[in-house]
This record gives sequence, C-alpha cells and structure tokens, in this order.
Amino acid sequence: IELDPAVFAESALTAGKEEVPKNRSDDDISHGIPSTYVPARNTIFLSYALGIAEVLGSSDIFIGVNAVDYSGYPDCRAEYIAAFQSMARLATKAAVEGSQQVTIHTPIISLTKPEIIRLGLDHGVDFSQTHSCYDPLPSGKPCGGCDSCIIRSKAFAELGFDRDPALSRFD
Repeated sequence: IELDPAVFAESALTAGKEEVPKNRSDDDISHGIPSTYVPARNTIFLSYALGIAEVLGSSDIFIGVNAVDYSGYPDCRAEYIAAFQSMARLATKAAVEGSQQVTIHTPIISLTKPEIIRLGLDHGVDFSQTHSCYDPLPSGKPCGGCDSCIIRSKAFAELGFDRDPALSRFD
C-alpha cells in the first residue's frame, strides 16, 4: 500500500510546510495541539495492528502512547485508546463471531518521561542509540530544541544525567 505523505500536509513532521517549533516554554508545550500533530497517526497504526492481529489470531495489541508527556496529541489519551478498543471489538469478523476479544495494551500511558527512561534503563536500553527528536540534523544528531528533545533532556536531567546520552554519539 502506498500512501502519499502529502495527505498529511498540515503536520510539521510530514510536510515541511511549517517549521518544527523550537525552544517552546513548558507552558506552551503543555497547552494545545502542536503543529507536529500528524492527523490520525495512531488510528492508522492501530488499524494496521488490528488487521494483522485478526489474521494472526492475536487478541493483544501493544502501543507506546503516553498521556503524561504527550505534547497535546489527542490520540495518546486513555479515552482515545478505550474508544478504539471498543470499536475494534465491533469491527472484525473474529470479534463479531466471538473468537477474538482484542485488548489494546498501553504499558507506558501513565508514566512520566523519567519513569519511562528508568524502565528502559532497568531493561538494558542503551539510550545513546535512541532519540525522539522531531527535527534531527542531517548527521542524525538531535536538534535539542523541539518539544521532544526538551522533554527528553529534562527527564534525563531529573534522573541525574549531565545530558541526553544520545548526544554522546556526536562528540
């Protein structure tokens, strides 16, 4: 399936029409839906996952949405996930025939960013090999100024790190 990303032209993450916002205050980050919102992104992901789960006979779908540091994205909220799960239980042959009751699992939905990082560290994640930057430099280095970089940097600082470990790859 080919999907033209121009369909999502309103997002600063997909179209390039608008710059990714940088160096926003905590207050700005915590209010409103930012220009980095991709229309129906998690609906698309979950729809694909639902179809695959039905084919595989799986009743469990996992998604890494987070409502605590979610930057205002409406499809990262618990009520959205509950609504999608209700729809999923009506939308497939397996559900209607009673052979599958889909559950959508959101293991990090209520964790803070420091709690998510701590969980990753406890499971051996090498955060120097990861980033969540919305606007990385051509080298792959995180920009340091987008909402995601700011939230992540503050979380690592809260855990006692001097800086985001992702930056060590670019020293």
